[in-house]
Amino acid sequence: MRMIEDHSLVIIPSATPKNRSRDIEYRYRQDSDFFYLTGFDEPNAVLVLIPGRTEGEFILFCQERDRLREQWDGKRYGPEGAMSDFQVDDAYPIDDIDEILPALIQSKKYIYYPMHRDGEFDNKLSSWLSSKSLKSSRNQSQQEMISLDHLLHDMRLFKSKAEISAMKNAAKIAVIAHEIAIKKVHPEMFEYELEAEFIHEFRKFDAEHSYNPIVAGGENACILHYVSNKTELKDGDLVLIDAGCELKYYTSDITRTFPVNGRFSQAQLDIYNIVLEAQLSAISKVKKGNHFNDPHNEAVKVITQGLLDLGLLQGKVSKLIESEAYRRFFMHRTGHWIGMDVHDVGDYKVDEEWRLLENGMVTTIEPGIYIGNENDIPRRYRNIGVRIEDMVLVKNDTPEVLTRSLVKDPAKIELMMAG
Repeated sequence: MRMIEDHSLVIIPSATPKNRSRDIEYRYRQDSDFFYLTGFDEPNAVLVLIPGRTEGEFILFCQERDRLREQWDGKRYGPEGAMSDFQVDDAYPIDDIDEILPALIQSKKYIYYPMHRDGEFDNKLSSWLSSKSLKSSRNQSQQEMISLDHLLHDMRLFKSKAEISAMKNAAKIAVIAHEIAIKKVHPEMFEYELEAEFIHEFRKFDAEHSYNPIVAGGENACILHYVSNKTELKDGDLVLIDAGCELKYYTSDITRTFPVNGRFSQAQLDIYNIVLEAQLSAISKVKKGNHFNDPHNEAVKVITQGLLDLGLLQGKVSKLIESEAYRRFFMHRTGHWIGMDVHDVGDYKVDEEWRLLENGMVTTIEPGIYIGNENDIPRRYRNIGVRIEDMVLVKNDTPEVLTRSLVKDPAKIELMMAG
C-alpha cells in the first residue's frame, strides 16, 4: 500500500474453481497473488486494500458460513473467521460485494487490478465503473485502471527468508522422489510406473506435483514437453525425469537424466558430460550484479564447444553462437524464475536490458541437449536427450543450489543405481 498513490484501491479476486469434466472439479488451488497477500485459500473471495488510513485497510469479501454447504464441501471461515484468523480489518459476505465495493470505488482515482485474469469479475468491475451512480459522483475522465502485476510481481520476485525456507522444503521432497526413481528404474518398466513413485512420495508429505511430470525414455526425451508417460523403458536408453512438487504454495523444479539399465554408454556419457559442464558453468554465473542472461550465455558457450568437439557442429565457436547453430540441439533458455509458480512472475528485462541479478531471486538452471535421428547424425548419438536442472538462489558471489543434495555426477549415479 505504501507503493501506490493516495486515492487508490487494490482489488484482487480469488481463483475460480475449474471443472475437470462435466460436474467434477479439479482440486482447488488459490490464485498465487491472492494467496501471497492473504494466506486465504477459499474460492469466491475478493481482497481489497485501501491505503491512506494510518497503515491502510485490509478488507476481505468471502463466503458466509453455511452448515449445508459445509457438509458437502468442507469448512468455511466466514467473515468472522477471516477477521480472527487472517488479521483482516473488515470482512463482509461475498454476496454483499455489489452493494459495498462500488461505494469504496467511487471516491478513488486509481484502481489497481490484475487485468484479464478473471473475465467474469472484469465485467463486473467494468459495470460498476460505468454505473450512473459512480459517474455522477466523480469526474469519469480522472479515474484510471492500472495493472497491478508490475508492482506485485516485482515484490514476489524477491524471496524472504520464510519463502526460501518453504522452497527448500519443497526441494527436499522432490530430491527424495528423484532418488527413489533413480534406484527403482529398470528395463521393461513403464514411464507411468516411475511417475507413480513421484506422486506417491509427494502425497506422503502433503505435497502435490507442481506441474505434469515428464518421464521420458529414449527418443521421448527429445520432446521438451512430453507428458504422456506411457512408453516402456528400454535397456540401453536414457530416461529424463523433470518433476517437482508444490508444498504450501511454494514449488520445486528438478530434472535428472540417467541410464535405464544403470550404465551410461560412451555416447550417452559424451552428451551428458557436456550438459553437466554447461550447467555447472552456468550456475557459477548466478551472482549478484550479473545479468539474468549471463548463465544462459555461459551454457551456450560450453554446449557449442562440446558439440563442435563431437563433430555434431562444424565451424568456429563464435560464428556458431552468432548464427545460433546450437539451437538445433539446445533450443530453450537455460532458466526461469521459480517461487509460488513454477514459471514464476517477475520481469526478465528492465528497459529492454537483461535484469541484474539480486539477492533473494531464485532461478532454475537447466541446460540440455536433444539429438534427433536425422541421417546426418552419427548413429551412436541419435535419439539422445539430456537435461540437468537445479534451483539456484542468488546469494552475493556464492550461488546456493537449493537442490544440491541430488546426485548428478555420472559415476555417482551409476553407484546409486548399483545399490
